[in-house]
Amino acid sequence: MAEAAHSLSGIPLLRSLDDAARQSLEQRCRWQRFNAQDEIIGHESNARDVYFIISGRVRVVNHSLSGREIAFHEMDAGEYFGELAAIDEQPRSATVVALNNSLLASISPETFINLLHDHPEMAIEVLRELAQFVRVSTNRIMELSTLGAHNRVHSEILREARALAGADDNSARISPIPVHADIASRVSTTRETVARVLSDLAKQGVVKREKNALVVTDLEQLEKIVNEVRDF
Repeated sequence: MAEAAHSLSGIPLLRSLDDAARQSLEQRCRWQRFNAQDEIIGHESNARDVYFIISGRVRVVNHSLSGREIAFHEMDAGEYFGELAAIDEQPRSATVVALNNSLLASISPETFINLLHDHPEMAIEVLRELAQFVRVSTNRIMELSTLGAHNRVHSEILREARALAGADDNSARISPIPVHADIASRVSTTRETVARVLSDLAKQGVVKREKNALVVTDLEQLEKIVNEVRDF
């Protein structure tokens, strides 16, 4: 493994560390490569390490009692995961699997907690991301309780597009193209429903499909469609 790959310089959470502190942390990391579909952490596992994604892409999933996979989130290089178990000392709340060949660096929960103590700005950033997670989860619970399946798909596409668009942009390119089954699992519907909704949006000129991306061409119109049926 090339030495240049053993760097945490691409992790935004660690940007407050100076070069010496970052290099010291790199020496304490466990560096691992995972192939596509490899399990990185398992649901209910007692391991509490925190992982930084150096390269590649991972998916956070869980499974229903019937065994159906529910995809929560996908994460790219620069992001991190595993902080919940490190903070509250409880078993893992979800499974994380690699979507492609990925390089990850992990640190012990003790090292992570010490970083938060020693670098308050890093602790504030973790709190902000946890607050955002709570907001998104609350919105999804409300949508599952109050919106029909078609409207939940609209909301999910809008959420993904807004996360990628600039503040003044009215379009967004979601790449790689979302898998119908993944959207369906997140909003508790079927792949067929997702396909119908995307087809309808395409006919309205709100989205278009490219080779490996879903382009939302009119965010304002999609948001209008979502807001018209919200009752909370």
